[in-house]
Amino acid sequence: MSTNDGSADSPFRHEQTARDEAPQFVLPLVVRIEKAAPPTRTDALEAAARAVLLMLADERSTGEGEWAQAMRDWQDARIRKVVRRARGAEWRKASLLPGITVTGPETPAGEETGFAPYAEVRVFPPIPLDGWPKELAKLQVSGTDLDDPGTPPAADPAGPVLWLSPDLDMSAGKAMAQAGHGAQLAWWELSETDRKAWREAGFPLSVRTPDAARWRQLTVSGLPLVRDAGFTEIAPGSSTVVADHPSLRR
Repeated sequence: MSTNDGSADSPFRHEQTARDEAPQFVLPLVVRIEKAAPPTRTDALEAAARAVLLMLADERSTGEGEWAQAMRDWQDARIRKVVRRARGAEWRKASLLPGITVTGPETPAGEETGFAPYAEVRVFPPIPLDGWPKELAKLQVSGTDLDDPGTPPAADPAGPVLWLSPDLDMSAGKAMAQAGHGAQLAWWELSETDRKAWREAGFPLSVRTPDAARWRQLTVSGLPLVRDAGFTEIAPGSSTVVADHPSLRR
């Protein structure tokens, strides 16, 4: 992925840069998908984005916090996120590892539609690319094909929106990672004052897919734009998400 700042060494560029020479880390996210009541796709995407923001804002991730060095190592290299799925005992074991679980808010989807009333996503501090703990290493990456029971309601125009490309066919897991990338770009671009306000509000946000015409407008708007490195599913350099935060609109 990449920002619109033109930085030659952005962690989001797909071209080879000095960041590729650094040790590579990954931010693990696990989504709870129970057979009887999986989360809706939109709920899962929004929970993943908030999970990334909570990890970035957590006091353990900054300064001398216990996760701070891992966060620095991760952000000094390529910004990779991997989403895996768990249910039942797998989810309970994963939840015992250090991390942050994001749930809700509860949505109208629920028992009557066969979906969980909210998504549950747990984010963990970054780990070496080949250093997954056994509780997470055995979890599956595939099988995160989630659906929505209907068209999601329109996003709040006064709030942050992560716009997904209508041109790409991504699994829910891939889209969750991309939504997390978009949230991270927005966080980096915001002032400390705007970060504090967003954090204190509980990181409200929406993830939506615009029509083709709106997407073209968004990609040239100057808002942060994610360009995927192409490690999985889609071609390198593909534009995947525009991070539309009110404080970044020009």
